Amino acid sequence: MPSRWLLLPPAAAESLDAITVEGNRRIEAETIRSYFKLGAGGHLDQSEIDDGLKALVETGLFQDVKINHAGGRIIVSVIENPAIGRVAFEGNKKIKDEQLSGEVQSKPRGTLSRPMVQSDALRIAEIYRRSGRYDVHVTPEIIEQPNNRVDLVFTIEEGAKTGVKGIEFMGNSSFSAARLKDVIKTHEGNFLSFLGNNDIYDPDRVEADRDLIRRFYLKRGFADVQVVAALTEYDPARKGFLVTFKIEEGQEYRVSTVGFRSNIRGFDPNTLRPFSRVSEGALYNAEAVEKSVEDMQIEASRRGYAFAAVRPDGDRNFEAHMVAIVFRVEEGPRTYIERIEIRGNSRTRDYVIRREFDLSEGDAYNRALVDRAERRLKNLDYFKSVKITTEPGSSSDRVRLIVDLEEKSTGDFSISGGYSTSDGALAEVSVSERNLLGRGLYAKATVSYGQYSRGLSLSFVEPYLLDYRIALGLDAYYKEQLPTDYTTYGVKTIGFSPRLGLALREDLTLQLRYSLYQQEITLDSTLANCNNNPSNPSLALNPTPAYIQSVLKGVDPTNATDSGLYGYGCYGDGESTLPVREELAAGPTWTSQIGYSLTYNTLDNTKNPTDGLLIDFKQDFAGVGGDVSYLKSTVDAKYYAPMVADIVGLIHLQGGVLTKVGDNELRMLDQFQMGPNLVRGFASNGIGPRDITYANFGVTGDALGGTKYWGASFELQMPFWFLPSEVGLKGAVYADAGSLWGYQGPTSWTATGEVNTPSCPNCGLQYDDNNVVRTSVGVGLIWASPFGPLRFDYAIPITKGKYDIVQEFRFGGGTSF
Repeated sequence: MPSRWLLLPPAAAESLDAITVEGNRRIEAETIRSYFKLGAGGHLDQSEIDDGLKALVETGLFQDVKINHAGGRIIVSVIENPAIGRVAFEGNKKIKDEQLSGEVQSKPRGTLSRPMVQSDALRIAEIYRRSGRYDVHVTPEIIEQPNNRVDLVFTIEEGAKTGVKGIEFMGNSSFSAARLKDVIKTHEGNFLSFLGNNDIYDPDRVEADRDLIRRFYLKRGFADVQVVAALTEYDPARKGFLVTFKIEEGQEYRVSTVGFRSNIRGFDPNTLRPFSRVSEGALYNAEAVEKSVEDMQIEASRRGYAFAAVRPDGDRNFEAHMVAIVFRVEEGPRTYIERIEIRGNSRTRDYVIRREFDLSEGDAYNRALVDRAERRLKNLDYFKSVKITTEPGSSSDRVRLIVDLEEKSTGDFSISGGYSTSDGALAEVSVSERNLLGRGLYAKATVSYGQYSRGLSLSFVEPYLLDYRIALGLDAYYKEQLPTDYTTYGVKTIGFSPRLGLALREDLTLQLRYSLYQQEITLDSTLANCNNNPSNPSLALNPTPAYIQSVLKGVDPTNATDSGLYGYGCYGDGESTLPVREELAAGPTWTSQIGYSLTYNTLDNTKNPTDGLLIDFKQDFAGVGGDVSYLKSTVDAKYYAPMVADIVGLIHLQGGVLTKVGDNELRMLDQFQMGPNLVRGFASNGIGPRDITYANFGVTGDALGGTKYWGASFELQMPFWFLPSEVGLKGAVYADAGSLWGYQGPTSWTATGEVNTPSCPNCGLQYDDNNVVRTSVGVGLIWASPFGPLRFDYAIPITKGKYDIVQEFRFGGGTSF
């Protein structure tokens, strides 16, 4: 910016009134004079004039500033920078005007600054580069308008998206490139890249991938691993970036011994042994060491040793590839938290953030508790970034915790669709908010409409009930299950369920719940129109088996009784099973039950697990009021373990028992119903006890369910090594075994004469209930597609019950859009 001045003799002006301002239009003369300060003697001398000139130039408000001397006065001549009338963007299709306007510093009604305009152009280009468009060109244009005003227009040539065309690893001898690609967030471009953005080159993401790779190795015994560099190179031929991670793996270590020491008087370090997640003989796991340190330090603090610090030492034996770990408990510095400052939360209330801390102002500073709070805040999924740092307090033993946050959108609107061979087509619309009103509340409304099921559900969760770390959930729902190819009846259910959830440990959670719901069977009238009571005058007399067989096929050779709703002729249009018709006649039934779930979870990844254990134990007691009573217990356990060459093994065990309680008989609807969820290769409700009253005539009825079941499955999941890992395809081979038995529902119905008696032993319900072990083997295709998770299975039953229904192919999946 041009500026000129005239050297003046000392004591050139006695006061600021001796300054004359010329050329100003929008800026007041007094404002310009205010940049000049009188010297120590009350005069405006040369040094003060120089300082004033410099201050005016630095405001960015002027194109030119001149200072002259005439007749004992100082004349400040200025040419103001023009005012910005509007800021516009042209050529931008991928990024909206609103986003760009929020990023640039030049604003309408502000003063034009050419250096700021150039800075804005660079900022816009950087935004495009973050979205993978490195060929972007931004040209600012200043259009003159009357009255010293201008319009600022940024012309943008977006260019094509610049993605990652190749990812390579150097030095990885223990893990394949395909396995490491699953670890990092950056992905290679493929034919589905238009559905995501992980193939876009982002230097920050690549740098974060270095840490992900390092932590992956540290968790698997490689204590000396280093990810030396992440090299990126633009390939003009492929029009994209090549990313190469250079790795020095080092040796794989196992834990030889685990020891505990303390230099704090009166503190027995061996009392911390139960809090160690490191075991002798196991692979060295840096993550387990970190969590052990955190748990031990928190436990020491609870015992009154607020300033205790737990530090792990590792003594490597390079020849034996073993490491001896010692947890040392030392007296740390006596530092207190003076204040917790929260920054960046424009929407989320302060108390929502503060309640994730197990410490407050005035407490002893505990790094383990701070790290835990940071992890909890990240897990809330309310923020793009969370960073907790410390700053010195008012004295040497005080610190301030600075919580820097960047909020993100927490609302979701989803339209999804899916299809499965058991449930048919399904469409769903849902609206949810994870941080309702900035108070940390969760709410969701869902409407679904499908070929065989329809429903509505409302959910609400308060994660901190009465400021305790106990979650209160409320659910209300309506569901209608329609008849399918495997069931003759439908079921309408409407209910309400409050629940309480609390974390006993990081890997152990408990849920307490109460459920109140009404169930009603729906059935086509033609499937419930038979009455074989002897008092029925329309009942056919002494029907022969040949006659029964003919009317079951819809043909009455004598036309004697095929004219009404009674007699054996009514079976010609089909008839539902006895328990279904009896429960239909009983009308809607209320179930009032209390229950709990205990879940143990050490999975490394909830969406795509490769290691860890998940056990879910549930019990529900019905009979707290209502029309039914029973005790239902189930257990489901899944164990994942990495095998060789990126193959993951899965062992799945499950079982359940339904026990009658009190005088109320069990309903058919209360029984367990099993199919491919127990043994693949069978249809829905295709396994277990089944109505065979008219099996001799080639007709089998509905599945009745059972009171006991067990299942076991072994599966190997493996990637397709010839495909990029970003495609998300995996193959599976498996073997299943299981059984369902022990039907205890209705078998007779006096109102219709369907009662087993000595004179008519087959007049009531006849059913098959053999405890046959069903087994199958099969292959599957698992696709973590951009449309949602999809799975295709083809299984062949090896052993089965006589009346089981086989379905060798099964497909299920859905998408959100």
